[in-house]
Amino acid sequence: MVRIPQGEFAMGSPPRDFDSSQYERPVHRVHVKAFEIGKYAVTFEQWDACIQDGGCTHRPLDHGWGRERRPVVDVSWEDAQQYVRWLNATTTGGFRLPTEAEWEYAARAGTVSVRYWGDGIDRDRANCDGCGSIWDNLQTAPRGSFAANAFGLYDMLGNVWQWVDDCWHDSYALAPRDGRSWTGNGNCKARVARGGSWNYTRRFIRSAGRDRFDPALRFYDLGFRVARDAPR
Repeated sequence: MVRIPQGEFAMGSPPRDFDSSQYERPVHRVHVKAFEIGKYAVTFEQWDACIQDGGCTHRPLDHGWGRERRPVVDVSWEDAQQYVRWLNATTTGGFRLPTEAEWEYAARAGTVSVRYWGDGIDRDRANCDGCGSIWDNLQTAPRGSFAANAFGLYDMLGNVWQWVDDCWHDSYALAPRDGRSWTGNGNCKARVARGGSWNYTRRFIRSAGRDRFDPALRFYDLGFRVARDAPR
């Protein structure tokens, strides 16, 4: 886990970003309390430990790409919640999915550019369809295959979509300004995922990029990472 300091940032994407979506506006200031988030997305090795201990019931496929250090895929939002419950039962606890605001704040790591390494997609910065890596549009990459952002977090963009706690809303109108999970008055038949994945194009590989999925959906590009409140 990596401790993320408290701070304030502009959440969302301005119209000047030609890949931006109406779902990423209006841009709004959000204050985020200090918290902790996984240095990497949860891996197959970690997920399989949950299965072996009886905490997780679903055994996701690795599609022949390998398990261990690869980010777990084919897990739904509901599966992720089961993993979190097991993790809390076997550790000091406090784990949860990050909120959408926490996720974007952590991904940006103090930057205001389209991506945490700059505005361009560049080459070999992430795994996506058109990112210039050896895994592009083929499969997931092992954790830590690309440079971390300024907070020391790996694969915040590309590789696998990452579930967050929030329900889907079509815009940020009336969104919380304090970093908490936004669950009221939205479409809780859909949950938010962030970051894009190995088979999505550059349009989704942006710090502000977001999409919605059914919380029961399992797919070969859906994963997650965990978070928790920072200890005082």
